[in-house]
Amino acid sequence: MSPLLPLVGITRQGLELSELRTRAKEAARRKEVANVKSAQLSQAHPQRLDKSPSELVRSKVSGTSSNRKDSSPVKALESIINVPRLMSTPHTAEQISALWTTYHASRTGGTGRGFICASVPIKLYDKMLTIGKQYPMFVMPVPREGSSAVPPEGRESTAAHEFYFLQWDFHAPPFPPSATGPDPFSRSPPSNASALPQTATVLFTPLQEYKLRQSFATPYLILTFYPDFAQTHGIVLLRGEITPSAATAAATPSQDTSTARFLLSQVDAQLLTIGVQKFYLWGNESADSSENGDRHAEKLLRQFHEQPEEFNWADLLEHARLTS
Repeated sequence: MSPLLPLVGITRQGLELSELRTRAKEAARRKEVANVKSAQLSQAHPQRLDKSPSELVRSKVSGTSSNRKDSSPVKALESIINVPRLMSTPHTAEQISALWTTYHASRTGGTGRGFICASVPIKLYDKMLTIGKQYPMFVMPVPREGSSAVPPEGRESTAAHEFYFLQWDFHAPPFPPSATGPDPFSRSPPSNASALPQTATVLFTPLQEYKLRQSFATPYLILTFYPDFAQTHGIVLLRGEITPSAATAAATPSQDTSTARFLLSQVDAQLLTIGVQKFYLWGNESADSSENGDRHAEKLLRQFHEQPEEFNWADLLEHARLTS
């Protein structure tokens, strides 16, 4: 785990925001070029299939490997749940959501540790997708036990926080689900008439580690949004995978996984996941939404990307506290 960063120390890093953004954009550009080359190789050599971003680690725990038939780097939903079976018998959106939750609760020796899951209405997902494309990078604070998120007024803060750098990635939409399953020999994208929303992932890495290792930094949490049921049921399935520790990743399938260790606690993973909703759902019609909160979130995102010299870390902590 990266060292805790007191607010006093992190404030001085505001001058480095512009450099951080530049490095992140350059890393994203290199990744995009690499993905294009990978897709070209995949089309030339269909037998070479990519694994999902987290499958490289997760496959060591489960002893399994799940690959896609297209060029997307995201693990296919069909490799997690039986989509054809769900489509062959009547299931409501609520029933699919309940099955999704039950499945993840049964993971890691029946403890559910290492996973976050939810179902998102397609209307809200479309909003997050739009804002995520406009502002694909940000930082989020995670307060530590025994420290308040914002110091008493008029006093300099020494409260410890760990800041996480997040980055959105967008991928080709999946094939529409069917009772017979996807055609394993089809590599063409869906037609515009039946195209689903894009698949999206959000990667979280400790800010200090990202600044040191950039694109080589280890993601501690990967959120994946699966839009497979967006048209048929009006929902998008969210799956969060917490990266296991090196010892857990090296465990054999026969070993007890109920005591598995992860790079991030379940509580911190939930806080980061909720943070995505706080900053990327402007105009949310839920009871927890407020016009002032939306404006503040938009202001912080815009400053981070367009006016880094005006970005204020204390404002970020204040907004995180008020919306917690």
